[in-house]
Amino acid sequence: MNIYAAASLFAVLILLYWIISEVFTVLFRLIGLPEEKARFQVVSLLTGAGFTTRESEMILSSRSRRRLARITMLFGYVFNITFVSAVVNVFVSIKLRSLGSSVLSLLIPMTAIATVFAITRAPRVRAKIEDRVERLANRFGGVKNENSVIRIDQIGKQTIARVTLHHVPEELRNKTLAGMKLKPTRNILVLTVERADHSVVQPNAHTKFQYEDRITVFGDYRQICQVFEAKERFTDD
Repeated sequence: MNIYAAASLFAVLILLYWIISEVFTVLFRLIGLPEEKARFQVVSLLTGAGFTTRESEMILSSRSRRRLARITMLFGYVFNITFVSAVVNVFVSIKLRSLGSSVLSLLIPMTAIATVFAITRAPRVRAKIEDRVERLANRFGGVKNENSVIRIDQIGKQTIARVTLHHVPEELRNKTLAGMKLKPTRNILVLTVERADHSVVQPNAHTKFQYEDRITVFGDYRQICQVFEAKERFTDD
């Protein structure tokens, strides 16, 4: 393998590693983990560093999360072997070539990978990637007609969550936000409503929920799931 091919393979593997990390992060978010906790656990699982923080209990508490954690570990094990092999090939190729040409050969693919990484870190691009992963998970998860919930963050015992309405619950149907009385009766605060066309509506007393709305709410997680008839993407069934 020549130096350019080895360096290109190395760069592609870095990109694939990042993509796998992002995909598994979204999948863990789909089964109820906040984003930062999900990202940390995915990196720990993929690298084999172990997830020894107290947040690991959130993974062990659900069979679906344990199953996804096992899959993540297997991906990490196989990918780490491939990654190490690519690194060895790169350094062997560098040894066989002059230093100047080696640096140039490494610089081109690494610059390309850095550019792709910078583009995908843009908020709009990241939102589209996460939306695509969620839609794929929704399709293969067999919950097309069920409302879904993603836990964004947790503050004390309260949760910030995003609910996707694949149907509007009868209790909330054709009612304004004032008529639903979510805050006084369920202690659920509606923060934002994103329509199917991705326009964001600042909720007020006259806001009504529609099909395919994405609603960001704050309150007790069980209450949120109950009121919106929402479930995590993957269940233990």
